[in-house]
This record gives sequence, C-alpha cells and structure tokens, in this order.
Amino acid sequence: MTRAPRRDLLAGLTVAIVALPLALGFGVASGLGAEAGLATAVVAGALAAVFGGSNLQVSGPTGAMTVVLVPIVAEYGPGGVLTVGLMAGGLLIVLALLRAGRSMRYVPAPVVEGFTFGIACVIALQQIPNALGVAAPEGDKVLVVAWRAVEEFVGSPNWTALVITVGVAGLMLAGARLFPGVPFSVVAVVAATLAAQLFHLDGATPIGALPAGLPAPSLGFLDLSAVGSLVAPAVAVAALAALESLLSATVADGMTTGQRHDPDRELFGQGIANLAAPLFGGVPATAAIARTAVNVRTGAGSRLAALTHAGVLAVIVFAAAPLVSRIPLAALAGVLLATAVRMVEVGALRAMARATRSDAVVLVLTAVATLVLDLVLAVVIGLAVAGLLALRAVAAEARLDRVDPYDDGVPELPGAQTYGDGVPELPGAASYEGGSGGGRDGDGDGGLAGTAGQVVAYRVEGPLFFAGAHRSLLELGEISGVRVVILRMCRVTTVDATGALALKDTVHRLNGRGIVVLASGIRPGQRRALESVGALELLRREGREYATASEAFGAARERLAAAVARGDGAAAGVVPARGGRDVPVAAPAEEAAR
Repeated sequence: MTRAPRRDLLAGLTVAIVALPLALGFGVASGLGAEAGLATAVVAGALAAVFGGSNLQVSGPTGAMTVVLVPIVAEYGPGGVLTVGLMAGGLLIVLALLRAGRSMRYVPAPVVEGFTFGIACVIALQQIPNALGVAAPEGDKVLVVAWRAVEEFVGSPNWTALVITVGVAGLMLAGARLFPGVPFSVVAVVAATLAAQLFHLDGATPIGALPAGLPAPSLGFLDLSAVGSLVAPAVAVAALAALESLLSATVADGMTTGQRHDPDRELFGQGIANLAAPLFGGVPATAAIARTAVNVRTGAGSRLAALTHAGVLAVIVFAAAPLVSRIPLAALAGVLLATAVRMVEVGALRAMARATRSDAVVLVLTAVATLVLDLVLAVVIGLAVAGLLALRAVAAEARLDRVDPYDDGVPELPGAQTYGDGVPELPGAASYEGGSGGGRDGDGDGGLAGTAGQVVAYRVEGPLFFAGAHRSLLELGEISGVRVVILRMCRVTTVDATGALALKDTVHRLNGRGIVVLASGIRPGQRRALESVGALELLRREGREYATASEAFGAARERLAAAVARGDGAAAGVVPARGGRDVPVAAPAEEAAR
C-alpha cells in the first residue's frame, strides 16, 4: 500500500499528460496508427505496473521499439507486428524464469550511450516525412526514406507542416529550459491543433478518426503459418524490450533513494504486458525512460502512479477520441523531434569519448550500427567490440619480469609471513641462515659462492590466458646460459587452458636444454587448469613446485651445492628439499631427456 496516495495520483496524472502525445506519435510512427499507441499505453502500462519489478517504472510504446517495428510492418503487415509482440512477450517470460535480468549489469556504459544516441538519430529521421507534410516514401532504411521525403518536399514544399513541426519542437525545448514543471508537449500540441482548426490550415493533416474505446481482445491476427518466419523479429523485439526496460529501471533507481528494482521480475512484467497488448491491437511495449523520469521527478513513490497514468489515458481514449483525432501529424512529429533531442546527453557523450580511446571507439561504432543496421545487432556489435578491446587491455597487463630473489618480501600465499631476511615463508616453515639454507650469508650470494648467474628468477604478473599467454612467456622460452629458472607465480591473477598449455610448453623447452624449472606461489584456484593439461604434473615430477619463493630458492641452492660438491656440474641421487620433501636430482642425460 502506498504511503502518499495523493502524491502518486498527481504524479500519474502528470505522466499521462506527457505520455499522451508520445503514445499517439509512436503509434503513428510504428505504422499501426495512433489507436495502437494508445492501446499499448493503457494495457501494457497497467500490467507492467502491476507485475513489473520496479515501483517507479512507466511502460508503453517507445521510440526505440518503433525503430524496430517499422521494417516489420513493411514486410509482414500489422498482423505480423501483433504476432511478433505476442511471441516477444513469451520470450521475455522465459528470460525472467532463466533469471537473465541480472546480465544487464555487464553492458558497458559506452554501448548504452552509443545505443541511445543512435536511437535518437533514427527517431528524428523517422519524423522527416510528417514534418515536411509528405506521404512516407517506401523503404525500410530510415536514411533512404528521409532522403526521399526531402526530395519530394523540394519538388512540392508544404511549409505549413514544417512550421507546425518546428514550432512544437521549439516550444517544447525552450519551455523545458525556462519552466521545467510545465508539460509543454501538451501545450504545444493543443496550440497547434487549435491553430489548424481556427485557420483551416490545409497542410496540417490530422491523425484521423479514432475508436472511442479499446477493441475487444482477439487473436484474429494470429497466422500460425507465419510464426516460423517471425522468430527472428520476435527475438529482436524481446531483446530490445529487455534491454530498454532494465536500463530504464536502473536509471530510476539512480534518481531516488530506497528504491531498487528486481530485474527478473521486471522482465516477467514486461512479458505479461507484451502478451496482452497485441490482443487489444497494441504494439510491443517497453519501459519508457522519459516517462519514468517524469514519474520520479513529480514525487511518485509506488506503483499507483504508473497505474494512474494508464487509467487517465484510458479515460481519454473513451471520452476524448474525437478531439484527439484532430491533432495534426506535423505536431506529433514536432513532439518526437524534441524527444529525440532531449534523449541525447551531450555531457555523457563527451565524457565517454574522452575517457579512453577504446570507449570512444565502442561509442561511435554502436551509434553508427544503430543508425545503419538495426538496434539489436548494434548492441551485439558494441558488446563484441567492447569485449575484444577489454581482452586486449587485460592481456597487456601480463608481464614477465626478471627479479631479485629478495626484492620485495611479499608473501606468496595468503597467510604467509615475512621473516627478518625479507624472504616469504609459510606459517611454521623453518627459517634458514647461510650455507645452503634459505637466508643470505655475508657476501650476499645466498650461500652459493661461485654459482652466480646459474639461478635466475622471473615473476609472472597478471592474467595467463588465451589473449596473451604465449606473448608473455616468449622471453622465458628463449633464456639460455643458466642452470635453474624459478617462476614466482603469486601475482598471476588467472590461468586458463591456453595459458596452462603455454606454460607447459615453455617448461618442456627449458627442460630439453637441461634447465631446471622450479615454481612457487601457485594459487589454489589456478591448479585445476594447470592440472588438466599436465603442466602441474610436469612441475611436480621432481619436486619442482613450492609454496613459497624461499622454498624454491632453497631447493635451487641445495641442487647447485650438490653439483659443485661433486665437481661434475650436476648431481645424481637425492638431495633433501626444503619443507621436508626429497627432490630427486637427475643426471645430465636424464635431465636433457625431459
């Protein structure tokens, strides 16, 4: 139950006043007529308010959906659009049951901004025929249709329609800046309608007759034989409805405190709304960002506001249809042109373009794809490019640095401790001092006088995965002139199968040249990938995988000390390894065989 019903009722009335010209305009722009837009606003608006996942969301026909519907109307007719809406409603319910709503959080901001800017451009171009007072030319590409409309206008100009369109759009944009609380869309449309009626303006073509009420629900439009060919358009409509509705709900959450939407329930509510709207002749619906924003700004706090909006529009449909039918199409074109201009957030576009070069590329590419291709494909392209650029950036973070064994004293694993000599140890591990132990002796060579340069350490940092594993390990595979290579892997953030295979290949090549590879600091979460391809087994074969760098260096010193003591450059037999394990030390022939 709402805590402030009076405030919600007032907010719903305000939203209805704003939504009326938009519902009419988007209905006309979709190709199904103004009555389809009104039916959608009433039916879908009410059902989405009841079953949706946001207390503040307002649903109905939108410009983005109109962009998708125009080519469907051209190819399949009005019945095809209603069938597509029905199918899209079912798909949205399936997405809700699959709990797909939470995936919206993974859409990058440049994709959203580019998508919104592209939609605004398409909506503006769609209004060119009505703004110029010419019949809409044939074609399914908005750029082509707009160009043909301009050519027709040049041959036979209709200045009346153009003046009405510019006047309505100008009044809306200027009025919104000076008096933000006044619904100038209604003021402008009423003024244009009165002028057309009083002065008998021939160039102001009206909407035409509207039915006084909603039609009885019917499935008469459904042609089962055409369902197969409508699957792709239905998927596109469902994807767009999900994207725009979840984006709108996120915007609404950000405009208030204490309100959070349920994304999966929102998809369910939009599915119910789209299942019902076609039965009354309505076009597919989504949540509307502009109307939702008005709802929040006017103090709405519950679903009652959105329900009131639908109820007021229903009253208008039943009581004022004759008056609404006299509104000039050019006036609605002006409303939608102003709406398109207000959709563009120049500050947000500038911020995205300046953030990084990758963000700018994704923004521009998504906007252009929205304009010249279709909306769903544009989002897919934007996501794909954003993903590739992100992978490239992440892969560039992978590094292989040759380090001093005691350079930082950072614990290799969570819970490890650093002792006085700066060497990380696991809790309870013994600390070695001098000789072949783990500490430094007086000359700083770690107790291996005469073996300088025979042991080298590399620290692997960042992700070891398909996008850059071979590149990051290239230097390691070419190393020569050493006896032991120690890999410090405590700073590896992730390992996938490709990275594990690259590491295994590198270790094989080094072993083949008689170089022993010891590894330290492998995290528990990375062992599965290494074990699956045999990389961990290769490292473990002779006790070559250690928990800490100190253990790995201790084993290296013991191995080399044994080799020096025997005087033959290598040691055969077994040398006690640190941590209580035995490390078999192979003869040169055995070592080379690996």
